[in-house]
Amino acid sequence: MIDIRPNPDEVDAAWLTEVVAKRGFTGEVTDFEAESIGTGQVGENVRFSLIGENVPSSIVGKFPSIDPVSRQTGIEQNNYTREVLFYQSIQPTVKVQTPNIFHTDIDLASHEFVLMMEDLAPGQQGDQLTGCSADEAAMALEQLAHLQGPRWADEDLSREPLLGGGTDRQDTNALHDFYAMLTPGYLERYQSRLSADELDATGRLLPHLQSYQKIYEGQPLALVHGDYRLDNMMFGGPYPLTVVDWQSYFMGCPIQDVSYFMGTSLASDVRRKEERALIKHYLDVLNHYGADLSFDDCFRYYVNFAPAGMIMALIASMIVGETERGNDMFMVMAKGSIALCLDHERL
Repeated sequence: MIDIRPNPDEVDAAWLTEVVAKRGFTGEVTDFEAESIGTGQVGENVRFSLIGENVPSSIVGKFPSIDPVSRQTGIEQNNYTREVLFYQSIQPTVKVQTPNIFHTDIDLASHEFVLMMEDLAPGQQGDQLTGCSADEAAMALEQLAHLQGPRWADEDLSREPLLGGGTDRQDTNALHDFYAMLTPGYLERYQSRLSADELDATGRLLPHLQSYQKIYEGQPLALVHGDYRLDNMMFGGPYPLTVVDWQSYFMGCPIQDVSYFMGTSLASDVRRKEERALIKHYLDVLNHYGADLSFDDCFRYYVNFAPAGMIMALIASMIVGETERGNDMFMVMAKGSIALCLDHERL
């Protein structure tokens, strides 16, 4: 059994040899170089360039965040446990494109974990700050349908303790209270970067949160990625598009991911022009799996969950370590999501 190396500094050539052997490589890693990559805030990503015969040229490792605030958030939110569970048990049963995994394991008591996966270079990470094209958005929504369709209304997943439901009153009350508690700190940090309309929308959202999930009560649940945006996607490389970061998924209304993605990853002018065509494309793929969701119902849910990006921006910015890029990213997410809400009179 391969032991857990929860810190990239603990990785050595012998351990890497064991890791690559799990995917059939028979050579020995004789040396390697390590460099931090990506923009993740709850996890630390490192590329290991390997030296040796009959070993891959490089692999990527994901480890707990080195920032103590972000790391504690990952533990308290079960982010690390959830990601390991996804790759061990759920990923083989869905069709969404993810990296191939060499090795993953977690210590459930300490939440120390490791995830070793294929290197997606020369693919490029999506950039939350610049947004994507309509064609790239269509690819992303197609992959989302490949995640949700194969296990649509899956009762086994709904009973999984880490994933169950997400639509009961206790959850919506918790969301309301959490948002209210964190709003003062959020406004203290970002008030100068938000317009008067955006500040007004931030405050007006609060009373809506107790009914936020109610629209979908009693409907078939599906896997929700929970953080479906450009920073968690790789374009090009081994695959046209690869989805990463499986730390936040749950069972709920699948359209929440659509609203979140459209509000946070498309420039508002592109979204306004393309949103109906993109949603129809997503539905065509999803319904191929037997979901049988109408466009009118889908669009109604889409409008309901328009605030998803502003909720995430407010909450996440207050519970992870602060960085300059993180601040810029959260503002892009909040502003795009608020524009989506205002366009559809959601508030």
